[in-house]
Amino acid sequence: MLPQMPSFRLDGRRALVTGASRGIGLAAAAALAGAGAHVTLVARHLEALEAAAAALRAAGGQCDILVLDVTDAKAVQAKLSACEPFQILVNNAGMNRPKPLVEVEDDDIHAVFDLNVKAAFYVTRVVTQGMLKQGLPGSIIHVSSQMGTVGSPRRTLYCASKHALEGLTKALAWELGPANIRVNSICPTFIETDFTAPMFKDPAFKEWVVSKIALGRIGQVEDVMGAMLFLASDASSLMTGSALMLDGGWTAA
Repeated sequence: MLPQMPSFRLDGRRALVTGASRGIGLAAAAALAGAGAHVTLVARHLEALEAAAAALRAAGGQCDILVLDVTDAKAVQAKLSACEPFQILVNNAGMNRPKPLVEVEDDDIHAVFDLNVKAAFYVTRVVTQGMLKQGLPGSIIHVSSQMGTVGSPRRTLYCASKHALEGLTKALAWELGPANIRVNSICPTFIETDFTAPMFKDPAFKEWVVSKIALGRIGQVEDVMGAMLFLASDASSLMTGSALMLDGGWTAA
């Protein structure tokens, strides 16, 4: 008898995606909704969320929206604990302020760690509470970066925040493994989004980035979608505590 191929379908599962109104977050939401999940889109701005939700629904996806500042611990706890439990979480909200270390201000440190690290703790904490209370299996996906495993000039702050996210992933995988809740990270290279567009206006910077990618091109949001679906679904049922590299070979050098 042949082995049974695990399903990539997510029918009947509820997913939460932060930073979901555009870029990687919207791509993640589209991938999950396309596989049958009901997706809650989280971001700070109502208008952008409504536009994203309309596009998902037009493509046949099931979704709702939640306006929320994920750096506000009390608001995160109050709003997410009032939701039905989720089985899939994509912690995507993040930011970067690239500067030499000697030019980094205290405000830069607070802003980057508040969103890239502390918000991931806040959201994961309450979503995990819901999973454990209901005895649900689950998949938590942290959107990290290739900079979570390597270093780079002008990115000490960003690298530190993403290395922290990798530590959270590994520790939480052991903590939640007995409850059949898996925790992994996705580590993309530079992806072409509204977030990175200003960086690529500098031809020298763009040339440097492409020179570090073995595939010779900058990533697109579509490049992240398959990995999201893989980690969210039963196809990755034995995978936890891992960093899935989507770096075009950057870290292979």
